[in-house]
Amino acid sequence: MSDQTTVHRSDLDLPLLHRGKVRDVYEVDADRLLMVASDRVSAFDVVLPQPVPHKGEVLTQITAWWLEQLEESVPHHLIAVDPESIIARCPDLAASRDAWARRAMLVHRTKPVLVECVVRGYISGSAWKEYRQHGTLAGEPLPEGLEESQKLDPAIFSPATKAQEGEHDENITFEQTKEILGIELAERLRDLSLSIYNYGRDTADRSDIILADTKFEFGFDRSGELLLIDEVLTPDSSRFWPKESYGVGRGQPSLDKQPVRDWLDTLDWDKSPPPPDLPNEVVEAASARYRDVFHRLTGTPLAEYEPPLFGDDR
Repeated sequence: MSDQTTVHRSDLDLPLLHRGKVRDVYEVDADRLLMVASDRVSAFDVVLPQPVPHKGEVLTQITAWWLEQLEESVPHHLIAVDPESIIARCPDLAASRDAWARRAMLVHRTKPVLVECVVRGYISGSAWKEYRQHGTLAGEPLPEGLEESQKLDPAIFSPATKAQEGEHDENITFEQTKEILGIELAERLRDLSLSIYNYGRDTADRSDIILADTKFEFGFDRSGELLLIDEVLTPDSSRFWPKESYGVGRGQPSLDKQPVRDWLDTLDWDKSPPPPDLPNEVVEAASARYRDVFHRLTGTPLAEYEPPLFGDDR
């Protein structure tokens, strides 16, 4: 049962390794991290002043929901997401439980692969912008005559370099990926990413949701095993479109923070700090979108969802 208040910034009694646009990452020990998803929301790479209630909880629980289903086929970094399971492994976290419960993942520490594994099943966003101008994606030609939001069959593996804080990721070709990572690892990541995307697409389709595109991240643990890491198939890492409103030749409504982007687009704002304050109705609309996609995918309202158990806790 969800009982926590909105968290804009966590402050736990652990070494803070990184505070990103959404996640605060803490060091538990040499082999484990605690990843806390806040309710911070960003747009145009700028963190906005008002948090979106339940956003961090949705990102954490939806990742856990997917990883529970993928566990038999895809090794991943998640050790525990259930609050009691986390406390059993890290008793010192009991005192700060309200600050991280249902929004934190205890994970294996990894060395991240420095390429984001993007899969595009529909042409939208930056891919559509490049195609409209040049007929290409990351400099490689695509078929002529595609329309905005059209399905790509088969889906395309479209990797990107991981940008530094405040910068944009850059699409790269698969040949460039092989140069960066080596042929064997690049091909392995491509095949694994496409496999996970196809599973996610088919699963979302049964809930009348289109998984337009998504990005995955991977890392190597201390033993050298390749693991799926970070968030997985969430509204922040994916484009989820309601199937009932889908149509080719235009942009689509997204089950994510689109109300925030739409409102910001009405302003005379240069997309650089300081950002404007969000009205309450925009914050509430965004929160409803996140909770809606969670309910539609899992079949359970967020407030009633029980976190899955992993490993020895089962």
